[in-house]
Amino acid sequence: MTAHDATAATADRLSAGPTATGPAADRAAVQAPGLGHPHGVRAFHRIKLLLGGYLAASVLTLAAAAVLSRTDSSAVNPPDWIRGTFVAAGALVMFLCAGRAARGSRGAYRRLRILSAVTVAAIVAVVSLPGTFPLWMKADQVACGLVLVAIVAVTNSRAVRALFDCPPAGKARS
Repeated sequence: MTAHDATAATADRLSAGPTATGPAADRAAVQAPGLGHPHGVRAFHRIKLLLGGYLAASVLTLAAAAVLSRTDSSAVNPPDWIRGTFVAAGALVMFLCAGRAARGSRGAYRRLRILSAVTVAAIVAVVSLPGTFPLWMKADQVACGLVLVAIVAVTNSRAVRALFDCPPAGKARS
């Protein structure tokens, strides 16, 4: 074998990428075949755009709480600050997960699916409980909940699940 042949063989092996299987490969970032496809790119662009709006709304809610607390201290209670902070932090985590999922991370995609669905359920609980939060925060949560429902719909769509070889909910892999 000549030096040129050895170099070409090494280049072929490197371009083939890792061939690991099992839990370690599951945790690693994958090269899902459709992530570079226009449908995959479009889906994650939409997800990141929606999450960016959700993150901005969450930060603006904290800013509104700061302004309201200076003008009318009774309009903002400690639970409002706690809820607002957790919502903004959760929005940031989901935004970061979407970025990693768009680059092929199955774990980040799984976290994004779980966090977005759980957050929708939490928003429904917050909005439906009487007297827990002020009306302005509930209105904000309804708007954020609608954005999150769209995120849940896109992230759990058949096309996006197929990018990560995920079976439909309730169906195990065979």
